[in-house]
Amino acid sequence: MNIRPVPFDHPDALKLNDEVQAEYHLRYGDGGDATALDASDFTPPRGVYLIAYDENDRPVATGGWRSQDENGEGNEDGDAELKRMFVIEEMRGRGLARRLLTTLEDDARAAGRSRMVLETGTKQPEAIALYVSSGYEPCTKFGYYRHYESSLCYAKPL
Repeated sequence: MNIRPVPFDHPDALKLNDEVQAEYHLRYGDGGDATALDASDFTPPRGVYLIAYDENDRPVATGGWRSQDENGEGNEDGDAELKRMFVIEEMRGRGLARRLLTTLEDDARAAGRSRMVLETGTKQPEAIALYVSSGYEPCTKFGYYRHYESSLCYAKPL
């Protein structure tokens, strides 16, 4: 796997984002994640967006983090918010999400962030298992979906 940073609005990122949004819609029936995101959110040193490419240079996984500080939506100063973690179906179960997660944590730590936070949902048991097994613990809900019963928020000190 070749993991490399790309702009959030890169054509490969847009393609994978469409796929993850379709999966969210399938699982939740709500059209996908409505959280406002901007390409500038993922511009170093305030964030990064990564795509994993296979041996044929095909984009197969994605994930990013963006800086968040105290904002009245449950975030704390020093947060790095994980966004758009996704592995295409045929590449799942190979440890790729864990590799991406570790790379993102290392990058956020190097950028001076003190805590990685994420929001997922009750209908994503694979994601929950990945995060819990990677040391994430439930935290105060934050962000767009903080008032939704199906929302689960996790954090890990960096």
